[in-house]
Amino acid sequence: MTTTELAQGDLDLLNTDTAQRLLASTELARLAYRATDGTPRVVPMLFLWNGTELVMSTFAGSGKLAGLRRHPEVTVLIDRAGPPPEVLTLRGDAVLTEVDGLLPDYVALQRRYYGDGSAAALEQLAAQPDLRMVRIAVEPSWAGVLDFQTRFPGGMRR
Repeated sequence: MTTTELAQGDLDLLNTDTAQRLLASTELARLAYRATDGTPRVVPMLFLWNGTELVMSTFAGSGKLAGLRRHPEVTVLIDRAGPPPEVLTLRGDAVLTEVDGLLPDYVALQRRYYGDGSAAALEQLAAQPDLRMVRIAVEPSWAGVLDFQTRFPGGMRR
């Protein structure tokens, strides 16, 4: 089966060049979720892909956490403007893990996006008493890819 024969939603799309390029990129992920009042929200997030999960992090007390706890179903979009544009869309449930102190994934995210120079700020953050962080992990149950060369919106293929 070729890449163009894979239907949107097929998790094998995660193995395509486009998906792998976006998962390895430092583009921002856009996390779409429902707030506690049911309204849709989208927030840009740093992310890393560990091969099975898209991992993000936030501080305990963040406004998005109540919504994610009540409605764990999320969509995450990672895209590149191009040309040509490339889009990876993932759906799944957000699994939240709260920890005391500095989350190791947060450190990894900061290094991935901002380099080792962010270490001083991380040391100051780690020294804060009562610091609590939350790991947000999404294991995709659905994947979609658009590359605007062979895969287009609406299922059109070249």
